Amino acid sequence: MPSPREKKGPQPANSGWWRDLLGGGGRGDDKIPRRTQFSLWYFLIVFSLMILFHDLYMVGRIQVIPYSEFKRLVAQGRVEQVTMDQDVIQGILKPKEGTMGSIRFRTYRVEDPSLVEFLDSHGVIYQGRYESKWLSSLLSWLVPMGVFFIIWFYLVRRIGPGAGVMSFGKSRARVYAEDEVGITFEDVAGIDEAKRELEEIVEFLRNPEKYQRLGGKIPKGVLLVGPPGTGKTLLARAVAGEAKVPFFSMSGSEFVEMFVGVGAARVRDMFRQAQQQAPCIVFIDELDALGKARGLNPVGGHDEREQTLNQLLVEMDGFDPTRGVIIMAATNRPEILDPALLRPGRFDRQVLIDRPDINGREAILRVHTKGVRLAENVDLRQVAASTPGFVGADLANLVNEAALRAARKGKDAIEMEDFDEAIDRIIGGLEKKNRVMNERERQIVAYHESGHAIVAETVPHADPVKKVSIIPRGIAALGYTQQLPTEDRYLLTRSELEDRIAVLLGGRVAEEIVFQDISTGAQNDLQRATDIARSMIMEYGMSERLGLMTFQRERPSAFLEVPSKITRDFSEEKAQLIDEEIDRILRDAHDRVRTILEERRPILDRMAQLLLQKEVLEGEELRKLIQEAGFSVKEK
Repeated sequence: MPSPREKKGPQPANSGWWRDLLGGGGRGDDKIPRRTQFSLWYFLIVFSLMILFHDLYMVGRIQVIPYSEFKRLVAQGRVEQVTMDQDVIQGILKPKEGTMGSIRFRTYRVEDPSLVEFLDSHGVIYQGRYESKWLSSLLSWLVPMGVFFIIWFYLVRRIGPGAGVMSFGKSRARVYAEDEVGITFEDVAGIDEAKRELEEIVEFLRNPEKYQRLGGKIPKGVLLVGPPGTGKTLLARAVAGEAKVPFFSMSGSEFVEMFVGVGAARVRDMFRQAQQQAPCIVFIDELDALGKARGLNPVGGHDEREQTLNQLLVEMDGFDPTRGVIIMAATNRPEILDPALLRPGRFDRQVLIDRPDINGREAILRVHTKGVRLAENVDLRQVAASTPGFVGADLANLVNEAALRAARKGKDAIEMEDFDEAIDRIIGGLEKKNRVMNERERQIVAYHESGHAIVAETVPHADPVKKVSIIPRGIAALGYTQQLPTEDRYLLTRSELEDRIAVLLGGRVAEEIVFQDISTGAQNDLQRATDIARSMIMEYGMSERLGLMTFQRERPSAFLEVPSKITRDFSEEKAQLIDEEIDRILRDAHDRVRTILEERRPILDRMAQLLLQKEVLEGEELRKLIQEAGFSVKEK
């Protein structure tokens, strides 16, 4: 149970009386003895018992008699006295001989003008009573209002704070106490540089005097940037778990509502709660939903979002950095953030969390495989090498898919083939072995994939082939050639890009050679080859005719796979030269690939036949075919 400094938010000072009324007892971990609380259920039980007692006991002692019986008793001298009001006559009967105690009765009046004379003639004592209706009318309003008031408070207590109409301006941040975060740096792998960068934040929250004694100030804000799934949110929670401080978590989109001013009010409330809980960490996920640059949309702005952003800027300037409130945010679109957010004094420090390299992927796999049973033949280093470009979320999904496949097969542990199949499923999609294809289409696919594989094993700078398959996968993939990079690459030379284009054109050229015809199967290959050639000319300056000039393209997202758009800031003559150079690169690659495949036509035919028989061919089998035909293979 959280201690008072760990509570999820400030509690209203007058919240105790109605909590007692509705049955809110003392907490189990209170130091004082738990006292009995008045509960709504106690009240309802007692009220029901009172009504039952009144109906069974009190009403049972008062006899209700007809008016005619009342006049007969008066005539017999049995009535001692009566009390008359507008509608009811109540009285006392004389006891019979041999009995003790009087009997009360009640009857309802009828129109009888001679009643008073009749009572006088028989010596009955009578008196009148006037009952005011204002009290009953008032109670008829107050009692239902009181019932609704109690029910309303009971529902508010059940729903919890932050659910009423007056709570729009309250921060919706989820608050985790220091013992509730449950994540430390041991749970984060593959981003060691980012962890070292944030260790200073953890040290400040643990020992602020170490930095303040020399007049230093810890950065107010830390912005985590990187592709989706790399672990930005996980790393922020690990910082809070290491520092043992409360953790406020909220998404940027949760600030903005349809009501004007709500977002700014929530920002103020969040910072107020954070300063009450200091030292703590405030984490804003998807900051770009809130912090998009003002005036970025030429059509018109969003006043509510801009007011919320302005309030965030003011609050980040206003709070005392020595209080120990650290603002952390995450985004994968830093290029659209408002420059005012990134200036010193706000988000002073930007920490890049990039896609992990092979060592990082292996470390991440070891974290995610702690809770699963692995077979002895599983080599996580090889799995990491087979997953270039995978981020932490992808690797977690990979381990889960492999575990599910092993469970479906009834295995006792996850084997290496389960990881291989999971990688194929994530990259290419689900196998569709039941898809009916005619024999000619299967032949085209077999020669197409064989062309890719043979060119990849021939050109010097292509990644070696790991597997070739003609089993349909996903939406439109009728086959695929999987290459296994030997190492992570961050720079590519012109010759390496030309070899990549050659591998992409291998399938199309194989169809031309064998069938003297072409199909639609190379559509994606041609698109990717054209994109590489266009980038070589327009961005990388790899054209002898155009020289070192680059041609501006609209900057794409730094971490999202969003295609860039071409902006025409060059002449028509330059545009013609660009088109000619792109065409030259593709034609040269086409002629080169055709020469390679014509020289290796026997290998092409033999490999296609094996694929038609086995549907899947491993890279070692392909390299064996190449060596048997008298050609050399590349060294790994």
